[in-house]
Amino acid sequence: MNVVPTIAKISTLGAVYERGLIGIYHDWCEGFSTYPRTYDLIHASGLFTLYKNKCSIEDILLEMDRILRPEGAVIMRDDVDVLTKVNRLALGMRWNTKLVDHEDGPLVREKILYAVKQYWVGGNQTATA
Repeated sequence: MNVVPTIAKISTLGAVYERGLIGIYHDWCEGFSTYPRTYDLIHASGLFTLYKNKCSIEDILLEMDRILRPEGAVIMRDDVDVLTKVNRLALGMRWNTKLVDHEDGPLVREKILYAVKQYWVGGNQTATA
């Protein structure tokens, strides 16, 4: 499923349809209707910068967490300052993350953050009297 932000300056949904793929417009500040499926991969290029004055990073990450399967991945491309904040929040959500340089080298401000949602359950807690 290809999801194009409703506030994007350039709509790429036409290119998605021309390739025979499916896609929709979506506002990431709102809930994403996924029933009955979840997703394995989200690629977000400039998403957090695009929505920085519209909704919080936490809201977008929580929505991503909700629609991703356990062990699903997110590939995020954005400014290094934005991704540093996203990385801190993703670690708090128990995601495994890795921040890497842009393919054009370390001097480019755009970086890539790989995050994998972990499968976890509460541990055995024994009460002590």
